[in-house]
Amino acid sequence: MGIIKQELFSEKLLSANTRNKAERVILTIAIVSFICHLAIIGLVQWDIIDINKDAGLLKSPISAIYTPFSFILIYEVYLLIYYLPQSITIYITKQYEIILLIMMRRLFKDLSNLKISSDWFSIPYDLQFTYDILTSLLIFTLIYFFYSQSRRKYSHTKTDEIEWAGTTRYKKIKIMIASWLVPIVFILGIYSLVNWLLEVMFTFETSGNSFKNINNVFFEHFFTILVIVDVLLLLVSFFYTDKFHLIARNSGFIISTILIRLSFTVEGLMNNILVFVAVLFGLLILMIYNKFEEAAES
Repeated sequence: MGIIKQELFSEKLLSANTRNKAERVILTIAIVSFICHLAIIGLVQWDIIDINKDAGLLKSPISAIYTPFSFILIYEVYLLIYYLPQSITIYITKQYEIILLIMMRRLFKDLSNLKISSDWFSIPYDLQFTYDILTSLLIFTLIYFFYSQSRRKYSHTKTDEIEWAGTTRYKKIKIMIASWLVPIVFILGIYSLVNWLLEVMFTFETSGNSFKNINNVFFEHFFTILVIVDVLLLLVSFFYTDKFHLIARNSGFIISTILIRLSFTVEGLMNNILVFVAVLFGLLILMIYNKFEEAAES
């Protein structure tokens, strides 16, 4: 009975129908939130409501794009969990897509702080914007190559996983973990939002500072959870395979996720470097893994 309930629970949260419904709901919320954010910016600029105009998300209508992007990121988080039972490489690709979207979302916020002048490279905001836009292009390119590598198939494999004797059991474990990740991430999202709103309310006089680390809200803790999940899946995989290159690949993906998590603890250029190195490392690990697969097939 418990197994049946677990399967129904998983099917309810991770079905294609649920995914489609989540997409429609989140996109609707994203559009409404964009309009609301624009309205608030207009009311602040016209002095109808009294909020610090220098707050990072209230300076310009351009910064309003930050809000719908946040909801799009929520959908990407759900897709990451959705694909976890199906494919490890797609699951990792989604991690990279999320960190890229976080960086691009930060670009929209920073656009309102740009100062176009001949001193571009001496102004911190302008310099950070340059770092972010270049890093975004590089990461987007790396994701393309990662996706291309993950699509490579070999005659002795059915999916991107080795055809283990215990593949079915392993997949059921991944489905169970993914299904429980959904409510955990939902609760984490609510907690992060409430915690941030309270911080903004209690630091009203310095509300500009309240937006400083808004990019870290939720995702810093989310990637901590992903590290735990990745390590758990790696340990479970030892029951079903002793393939060295597969274990090395999955271990490398964990290191990549840890580097992304560490990027939330630093600012400036170091943040960009950690994100770039994380994605590059994941790509190189996958490329080497594919070389092992090619050798096994020859």
